[in-house]
Amino acid sequence: EEFRTLKNEGNDFVKQGKYEEAVRKYSDCMKLNTKECSIYTNRALCYLKLYKYEEAKQDCDHVLQIEDSNIKAFYRRALAYKGLQVRKKNMAGI
Repeated sequence: EEFRTLKNEGNDFVKQGKYEEAVRKYSDCMKLNTKECSIYTNRALCYLKLYKYEEAKQDCDHVLQIEDSNIKAFYRRALAYKGLQVRKKNMAGI
């Protein structure tokens, strides 16, 4: 029950564009249940919005270890890789 409440609060923060707050809610959810893949893919989305590509990739990697056909995890991991590559190019160009 507490898990569902935290997840819903996290989802509400995402809708409001409050990604830092959403990350905290999803992280609290993980303390209660580490097997729920949607929490990791939701947190990965927040990390992408916050340009934290490495963290997003790690969350997606975790999901794919549990559920190797999770489309959201594949998609968001691809976005994380893309973000990391763009950052690397920008660093090289400085």
